[in-house]
Amino acid sequence: MSEPTPTDVTRPLTRPVPPADGLRRAASAVLGDLRAVDGALYAAVAATPTPTLDRALRRLSHAADHSKISFAIAGALTLAGSRPRRAALAGVGAIAVASASANLLGKRLVRRDRPDREAARVTVDRHVPMPTSASFPSGHTASAVAFATAVGTVMPAASVPLGALAGAVGYSRIHTGVHYPGDVAAGAVLGIASAATALAVASARLPASFARRR
Repeated sequence: MSEPTPTDVTRPLTRPVPPADGLRRAASAVLGDLRAVDGALYAAVAATPTPTLDRALRRLSHAADHSKISFAIAGALTLAGSRPRRAALAGVGAIAVASASANLLGKRLVRRDRPDREAARVTVDRHVPMPTSASFPSGHTASAVAFATAVGTVMPAASVPLGALAGAVGYSRIHTGVHYPGDVAAGAVLGIASAATALAVASARLPASFARRR
């Protein structure tokens, strides 16, 4: 039997993992865990019987299609004076930014499949039409939160009721089975960012009007 050479003795037993590969593996593992939690939350909502809420949340989800609720509120605000009109303008602008960001960027970049509502056994009483677009992020939530945030910034008294409405719209998308909770959370973050963008643009273009918003 030959004696080991110095090269054999000093050679590492395993090849070191490059730092970039290690970070990618860690990120992939974290994302996998988050998807598992997301799916579990979706399944828990689907499996919880809520017959009293089913019809109301289905109707709310449908009413929020194309931001119909927000546009109706904006229309009412335009009739209520100068400050509410500024709030309505900011809110509609925020919806435009949120809708474009969610549908033209987010959904095209991520392309997450919609939940399998039948496999999760979401009761038919909750069903709304399943959209054909990608699931991530929730466009309904992004637009509702954007509107609530922008209007609430100009009219602080409206923050709580509009925020509650936006939250209900977001939850209705999970309850009806068309979105995962993670889609809704991402939509909410996008909505806040969209409102901030719309308000910044409005302040820059109409400084005399929006300087008095607080």
